[in-house]
Amino acid sequence: MTMAISSASPPTYDRVQRMFHWVMAAIIFLAIAAGVGATFLEKGSPERAQMFMIHRSLGMTALTLVAFRVIYRLIAGAPPYAVPLGRLTNLAAHAGHLALYILMIALPVTGYLLTAAAGRPVPWFGLFEWPNIAPQDKALAASASLAHYWLAWAIGAVLALHLAAVCWHRFVKRDGVLARMWP
Repeated sequence: MTMAISSASPPTYDRVQRMFHWVMAAIIFLAIAAGVGATFLEKGSPERAQMFMIHRSLGMTALTLVAFRVIYRLIAGAPPYAVPLGRLTNLAAHAGHLALYILMIALPVTGYLLTAAAGRPVPWFGLFEWPNIAPQDKALAASASLAHYWLAWAIGAVLALHLAAVCWHRFVKRDGVLARMWP
């Protein structure tokens, strides 16, 4: 499913992988905005509860989609680079992508745990609630909350580096890396 290099156009990810990338990017940025926004709202207010419901729903959507994304990526592979990356750049790219995948799994899992262990439902946009498979446990909820907090900072940092790398490839290197994922 990967495309061969041609002089007419740079190699790109297939439509499914590009769709996964851009949908997941939108979900992640919206989840971050909803989670941060909720913390500024009054505790116990309906607006805060609604914002956290959206945040949790987006997180569980991301967790579900990342599973499909990983499976599809393993099947489809990645296209070659139009211009091969240097050894360190290639290593940094792999490390950054691995970090993003780990965080796309760890953040929703810790969010689920902090919510479920606190005895609260884990909704999906008001349509249903995810099954609670975690024991109600204040210590587990507190640990998951702390992990979720620091993982949120980590994904912010990794996303900033990812976007900086995109800009570096696009505006400094001009090597066609962005074209691989561009719609």
